Amino acid sequence: MSQTTIAIPPSVTEDEAKLYLAMKLFEVGRLSCGQAAELAGYFKRTFMELLGKHGVAVMDYPSTELQDDLRNA
Repeated sequence: MSQTTIAIPPSVTEDEAKLYLAMKLFEVGRLSCGQAAELAGYFKRTFMELLGKHGVAVMDYPSTELQDDLRNA
């Protein structure tokens, strides 16, 4: 893993910055859920709960597919 140093304002903690970076990288598909959880310093289950609290979908399941699956069930 590479290392990058960035300057963040004092009002943003290092843990908060890691969490938001991890959530965004997961959201855009650059990291798996497990990788993002590790980056943020959380267990996978806890990270998934945090994703939900921040409005980030844990699973990319289009509503049209869900409707089709329900019709075919």
